[in-house]
Amino acid sequence: MQTLLPIAQQLAARLVAGRVTIAVAESSAGGLISAALLAVPGASAYFLGGAVVYTRQSRRLLLGIPDAAMDAITPATEAYAALLAETVRLRFGADWGIGETGATGPTGSRYGYAAGHACLAVAGPSPAAVTLETGHGRREANMRAFARAALELLGARLGG
Repeated sequence: MQTLLPIAQQLAARLVAGRVTIAVAESSAGGLISAALLAVPGASAYFLGGAVVYTRQSRRLLLGIPDAAMDAITPATEAYAALLAETVRLRFGADWGIGETGATGPTGSRYGYAAGHACLAVAGPSPAAVTLETGHGRREANMRAFARAALELLGARLGG
């Protein structure tokens, strides 16, 4: 968490200054994105909520995304990360949404992606999606890397 806190503090200041809000739907980061944003005092001014969407059941129950919506989208892709980001943004009525999906390791995903593969997206006034490949299967390190990359992507899209 200590490595994520400095960037979360910078983002928090920018979110508060811009009077904008954020919601998070994360998977393989396991809640670290939300935890980093919530670790900053005053988070209630910008953080509306989040969900760890780790299974099909959680995707249906927490975000209301039906299985049929996934017919044309493979998990652990930029398209899926963008769907998570936009859905959580709309569901919470936030200005911004973050979506994260990937394979932390130690092995790859059943979709053929190697451990260390993540897709991250932000939805809002300046949407974007990126893919990250860490090249290793160290689970905890990948979780931190995925969370950091998601926070950095948000920072890049916030501008200023």
